[in-house]
Amino acid sequence: MDPAGLIAQLTPTLETLVDRHLAKSKEWFPHELVPWERAGERTAATEWDESEAPMDPAVRSSLFVNLLTEDNLPYYFQTIDKMFGAGDAWGAWARRWTAEEGRHSIVIRDYLTVTRMIDPVALERARMAQVSNGIVPDPITPVDGLAYVALQELATRIAHRATGKLIDDPAGYAVMSRVGTDENFHHLLYRDLVTAALEIDPSMVVEAIERQVTEFEMPGTGIVDFDSHALAIAKAGIYDLKVHHEQILVPVVLRHWGIEELEGLTPEAEKARARLVKRIDRVGRAGRRMASRWAESEAAARDRAETAADAERPGRDEISAPVAEPSIDAELTSTSA
Repeated sequence: MDPAGLIAQLTPTLETLVDRHLAKSKEWFPHELVPWERAGERTAATEWDESEAPMDPAVRSSLFVNLLTEDNLPYYFQTIDKMFGAGDAWGAWARRWTAEEGRHSIVIRDYLTVTRMIDPVALERARMAQVSNGIVPDPITPVDGLAYVALQELATRIAHRATGKLIDDPAGYAVMSRVGTDENFHHLLYRDLVTAALEIDPSMVVEAIERQVTEFEMPGTGIVDFDSHALAIAKAGIYDLKVHHEQILVPVVLRHWGIEELEGLTPEAEKARARLVKRIDRVGRAGRRMASRWAESEAAARDRAETAADAERPGRDEISAPVAEPSIDAELTSTSA
């Protein structure tokens, strides 16, 4: 069976899952979640100052990345439309999904505009750069596409909700929670499509899952200064390898899809499964190691700050600079044993 044939066989399942989605999801309106009264007397000419909304820079980075990721919606639709086609239930779902996703950038941007949590000029310039470049993941087959969006929608839901909890603002929490709920509904639909696909052609799907887990990237990789923002987000524990392993790879790939229990795989799929299980284990070990190092680094930085504050006499010994942190890729590579 080829990928197109598998997608065709999944059409009745998609129709059932879309009906379930429409029955469970609720209509909501972005403007009802935005605290408009907080706009105050500011005008378009008011220069932004971060003191207007004090917060951990990592949380500001996460809000920045989350919104710009949502802004790239035209390219996500283009990719999905190309993979699944504009006809029958697949086209109808792609359009419905796009309509629902469109609310996310609306509500987050309006919230950030009235609360002044991010420089609106810098945000708009970054949006122009992001959408002008149009860099998004491009899975090689429709089956790869299903595997990717099942993982990515959950990753996005986790990032939105974790960010909302750290904003320290009930209105902000409500916005990010509402967006996260949408993402979770989308994840459930794609997750269950992959489950159904595994029943039809487990070998093809296992190979696709292995590729997508190995090559996984969040859809915001084209954002200006993405690497520095992603590192700050990871260090804050909003989304890092440990979260990716514990909240996505283990519960979805290993438990829900039951990759290790599948039977009747082709020799190539068996090899892909072995690589996949090994990869998941490596990601877990790397994630735990990095989280531990970052926690130790934060504790050391606090100790240095307290020591410096207590210093009252000149000539005190210099406090050593913090050790540079390893990159995520370097850390993952170092655990290949």
